[in-house]
Amino acid sequence: MSLKRILGAATIAALPSGLLAQAVAAKPDVDAVFARYSKTTPGCAVGVERAGLPTLARGYGMADLEHDVPIVPDTIFEAGSVTKQFTAAAVLLLARDGKLSIDDPVRKYIPELPP
Repeated sequence: MSLKRILGAATIAALPSGLLAQAVAAKPDVDAVFARYSKTTPGCAVGVERAGLPTLARGYGMADLEHDVPIVPDTIFEAGSVTKQFTAAAVLLLARDGKLSIDDPVRKYIPELPP
């Protein structure tokens, strides 16, 4: 899986519960699902991919209300500290699958880290 896909999934995972399922299930109604995001509200970008091909890419609402910057499909969002939860979940999944141990020193997997 590419980093681009992981980041896209992280962005989609941050959507309010149920919105993505509604959007994917009723593609023609995606605009209606996200209608509450306007030129006066913060918003989100939505992307759907099937079989490796993009089938939907839209932006809703504003990236910056103060400077009138709309969200477009390729808007870059600062993930900030949100990525820590995804990293922790990924590590726990790898541990569950026996691919690493949470008791291993981190330098076993990332040797370039300083002591």
